[in-house]
Amino acid sequence: MTGLALRDIKLSHFRSHKATHLELSGRPVAIHGANGAGKTSLLEAISLLSPGRGLRRATTQEMTRKTEAIGWKISAVIATPNDLHEVETWSEAGAPRQVRIDGKAAPQIALGKIARVLWLVPAMDRLWIEGAEGRRRFLDRMTLSFLPSHAESVLAYEKSMRERNRLLKDQIRDPAWYGALENQMAISGAQISSNRATVLAHIEAAQHAAQTHFPTADLKLIQPDGSPLGPQSEAALRDAFSRARSRDITAGRTLVGPHRADLAAHYRDKNISARDCSTGEQKALLISLVLANCRALASDFGAPPVLLLDEVAAHLDANRRAALYDEICTVGAQAFMTGTGLELFAEIESRSDVYEVQDIDGTSKVVAAT
Repeated sequence: MTGLALRDIKLSHFRSHKATHLELSGRPVAIHGANGAGKTSLLEAISLLSPGRGLRRATTQEMTRKTEAIGWKISAVIATPNDLHEVETWSEAGAPRQVRIDGKAAPQIALGKIARVLWLVPAMDRLWIEGAEGRRRFLDRMTLSFLPSHAESVLAYEKSMRERNRLLKDQIRDPAWYGALENQMAISGAQISSNRATVLAHIEAAQHAAQTHFPTADLKLIQPDGSPLGPQSEAALRDAFSRARSRDITAGRTLVGPHRADLAAHYRDKNISARDCSTGEQKALLISLVLANCRALASDFGAPPVLLLDEVAAHLDANRRAALYDEICTVGAQAFMTGTGLELFAEIESRSDVYEVQDIDGTSKVVAAT
């Protein structure tokens, strides 16, 4: 059995990359270069090998190289524990993104069954102190890495909720209009709730069972008011949607359900909430959760996910940096790490593929270390 790794990736007219081709060994990947050279864009392209809008949550039009404006394409060869897959995803001049797997057209959610991808980017440094939406996305990305079908449940729930919200905005009060939609929301919502709870248990177990240089976080789901959020069954959700109709009509949107859940983290050793930790501690807690995700997947799925760590080294001292690199190598994850200087990867340089990204007259050029 092999691990999960990108073996080959090509970018065509993607942001500043006109034509980039990397052949990879499966080891961690250290990418250095000046700010604005195109390092994060390379990570963004890899993130699009999984379902969703990628690590920048950009539109397809925003991803296209502006000089030609003809659209973009990403092609990759991905090794999984039991197979090898050819994946292509592209957009033609701002059109919806398309996917092809092993030569056949496929929905985006099919990517989740092949490539398990997680990321940490500088924008997530404020995850614990900003709105709940970002924390839900972080939790659902972890959940998707264990349970690819989670994407289908989320899509089904959101589709029904959008239709219910239209009724609410139109001030429709006839219960007959709501029954089928709320039933579908209850079915998919209960599955979302169950999936999240299952994965949180996996992550917590993986944290507590490991020796690590990073802090351990106690995790729990909470409601918007901060109170604990227990399991949400179909019956309970169906009843909650029914009882909330009058209030929801006033608000013009659905105010109860798994789309309102929040993720709370507690720094165990210091006995304080993540939102009250220092900036460095909050970053360390995020890294701890990603590493726990890796360990749990390595045990459950047979391989850790592909990691995208944008500028992560710049926020760590030398000891923590070395500890992070050691844990990545120990778990066997293919981590793509960016930084402005090669010195940031001194502790892992000999154990990784190393590339420099250069900006040549507005075009990104990726050069392998010799």
